[in-house]
Amino acid sequence: MMILVAVWLYQSALKAKTSNLLMWVAAGTIAFFVVQFLLVDVNVYLLESIRSSETGAGYEAVDGADRKNEGGFQGFGGVLESLFFELMPPFAGFLAAALIRVKFITKEAISVSTLFGGVKEMFAGIKQSFKASEK
Repeated sequence: MMILVAVWLYQSALKAKTSNLLMWVAAGTIAFFVVQFLLVDVNVYLLESIRSSETGAGYEAVDGADRKNEGGFQGFGGVLESLFFELMPPFAGFLAAALIRVKFITKEAISVSTLFGGVKEMFAGIKQSFKASEK
């Protein structure tokens, strides 16, 4: 996903004719990575605190690979909770990169359409790059 974010930022910067193109692409990509990394760490901390409160003090003495998925992460609610913890970090990283794109690369007003603008064109460009060139 980070590669797609970098390509998206690069194409947006080319289209907007931004000076210091690579600096802004790097800043947006680094923002994506940092936000995702921090939220993954927060998620691990939250999950570990939930699990330790469910199983008692002996939980911390058990090796991580031996811990069973018992309790709050089973059933429909557990599936939704697991999906949230899995998908939230990359989505938040994408939003951080989108804010940098809108504020510093395209210099547009912040709205839903400007935050996600250019994604469709990016995938169309990627699709076009796989087509054989006609001579």
